[in-house]
Amino acid sequence: EVQLMEHGGGSVQAGGSLRLSCTASGFTFDDSDMGWVRQTPGNECELVSILKSDGSTYYADSVKGRFTVSQDNAKNTVSLQMNILKPEDTARYYCSAVELRTRVPGGLKRLNIRCPYEYHYWGLGTQVTVSS
Repeated sequence: EVQLMEHGGGSVQAGGSLRLSCTASGFTFDDSDMGWVRQTPGNECELVSILKSDGSTYYADSVKGRFTVSQDNAKNTVSLQMNILKPEDTARYYCSAVELRTRVPGGLKRLNIRCPYEYHYWGLGTQVTVSS
């Protein structure tokens, strides 16, 4: 059974830091691109960061210089270090994965109808709340 389980959300004041972690199981973690997607209370959806299997990364302009994505293949974990948090970072953060060389039953899926990003697997999300 495929699982993506996020940890580390919480409430913090502006300027603070949080570290999100996502533990993966049930699929080929080493051969997958991992993503972090967030959805605000108003249902705005943003692709925050990608960590590709080749080690390359992507960050949304809104988080560049403040967020850092990393992974530990030995622990099947991808993490998102979030520094200098702002109230506009308040959202539910979802870990996602796409397997690169496996045909996955059901194919790519969106998180929900309001979120256009497609991945094979999604976690249940963890809430991050930043107060001013």
